[in-house]
Amino acid sequence: MPSSPQSSSQSTVSQTASPVSRLANIKGHMEGSNPTVFTSDNVPQAPEDPLFGLMAAYRKDEFEKKVDLGIGAYRDNNAKPWVLPVVKQADEILRKDPNLNHEYLPIAGLVEFTSAAQRLMLGSDSPAIKEKRVVSLQTISGTGAVHLGGAFLSKFYPRPNNQPIYFSSPTWANHNQIFSNVHLPIKTYPYFSPQSKGLDFAGMKSTISSAPSGSIMLLHACAHNPTGVDPTREQWKELASLIKQKKHFPFFDCAYQGFASGDLERDAWAVRYFVERGFELCIAQSFAKNFGLYGERAGAFHFVTGAGSDASNTIARIGSQLAILQRSEISNPPAYGARIASLVLNDKSLFSEWEANLKTMSGRIIDMRKALRGKLEELNGKEGSWKHITEQIGMFSFTGLTEGQVQALKGKEHIYMTKNGRISMAGLNTNNVEYVAEAIDKVVKETK
Repeated sequence: MPSSPQSSSQSTVSQTASPVSRLANIKGHMEGSNPTVFTSDNVPQAPEDPLFGLMAAYRKDEFEKKVDLGIGAYRDNNAKPWVLPVVKQADEILRKDPNLNHEYLPIAGLVEFTSAAQRLMLGSDSPAIKEKRVVSLQTISGTGAVHLGGAFLSKFYPRPNNQPIYFSSPTWANHNQIFSNVHLPIKTYPYFSPQSKGLDFAGMKSTISSAPSGSIMLLHACAHNPTGVDPTREQWKELASLIKQKKHFPFFDCAYQGFASGDLERDAWAVRYFVERGFELCIAQSFAKNFGLYGERAGAFHFVTGAGSDASNTIARIGSQLAILQRSEISNPPAYGARIASLVLNDKSLFSEWEANLKTMSGRIIDMRKALRGKLEELNGKEGSWKHITEQIGMFSFTGLTEGQVQALKGKEHIYMTKNGRISMAGLNTNNVEYVAEAIDKVVKETK
């Protein structure tokens, strides 16, 4: 049967339409029939995470002598990830265990792990542990611990005047996002002095003193990220007195115990001192850096309530609410990293091996600090001009480089670091430290 003029015309149009226009028509029909309510007004494009963007740019760079000083993970002298020997031993023990399974852990996590983490953080002779006024939950590394603490404080900490949480300026970038997401108002206290490249102790005390009574004070227990600047013990004592006087609530973030100085006891000193002073407080504890378990997400959250006749009931109530929060968000924490850490923390021989591994990591970083400072001062002929490199501690150093100098190092010398001038000392080794020092010296001289 012959086609009608209309159908013939449609066929001709269909045959002569370009593939692009046909696709456009199809797209129009699809968009028209499935409109989204998640428009750009409702869901704007989020900026790329600066650190992970930096890592991606480094990976794409084909320059042979490129250097990654951005990532916060330990590297050996050949710029390779280092699996701790003690972790390899624990892994072998786990794999040979005939009873190993993949069942769910309890909501609060692996008890052998959380109790050992508690002792590691507070000390086996801690009065809080002896008096059973501590509750501990296994978390998704330190990030999960900070989030769990923030969620609990947002829901249960009495803040009649909407008291904020204060953290240092600068601080770990994720602090801002975590506490914003749990709807705690955020403020900062001065911390780093660009002039001295050390602690702005006077500014820190002034802000803590003027903060509304009962505010939450986030404190880095050791190896401050990103500056590498820590208070002295005498300064910690002053801070404790001031925080107690203002009735603030201390929240410690501890990501580098043992990794900072190589001494587990020394790196936990500030936390233990605050507990001895009778503070009610909480602690986020990470096992990413000090065990090299970055991808296993092993961490713990500890809440210490004040001493008193009803302390055991108080901590039971707090623990019950923390468990509900945990259940609603992750249900149960992952097992593998906690099992590795638990084996090491609960075995004297493995624990001693771990302490030796910690000294290897912290010792290499201290050596790189000395080497970088030495070469920089040799190049500029000014003794003491880079002393802050060796005065700071832990994985990171706040170099004092400007954003422009950082961009020049990236663009011209293929050296990658965060735009605030923070460098990961673990990215330095005997093969690249002179190249990095020469590049920094060159850029500093060119931009004066």
